Amino acid sequence: MFAYRTHYNSFNSTKEVDFEDEVYSTQDENGNSLCKEIQYWRKHPNLHGWMENLYYEKGGVKDSFNCVTVELTLEDLNCLESDIKSDALPKTTGFFFGGSDNGQRQTDLEFVKKAKEAIFEGDRVFYDSWW
Repeated sequence: MFAYRTHYNSFNSTKEVDFEDEVYSTQDENGNSLCKEIQYWRKHPNLHGWMENLYYEKGGVKDSFNCVTVELTLEDLNCLESDIKSDALPKTTGFFFGGSDNGQRQTDLEFVKKAKEAIFEGDRVFYDSWW
């Protein structure tokens, strides 16, 4: 599970979901990816479940929420922060998922802070996973 930031104009998609082909193919003049990882979670199914709900709320249509992208806006991050603080991430289970615990709370809140900073600096933030 990953979160990335990329320069807002680095890809032309106006979609908030399913833009992985566009965003991962963008490169600078030296051939380097314009996506920069800002967070990695090894196993955090409840956060993944929250992101999956967001994906479908934003119109995602893939059968499996795996290897697909969902943009995180300031509004989304504010909702995520509130849900983290109130322990309202949805209980999520699945094969290979492991378990979420309260030890991830601080890391999650630090991620929200970094993601908001990226947006304030003019970048887009998105979540992607591969399990």
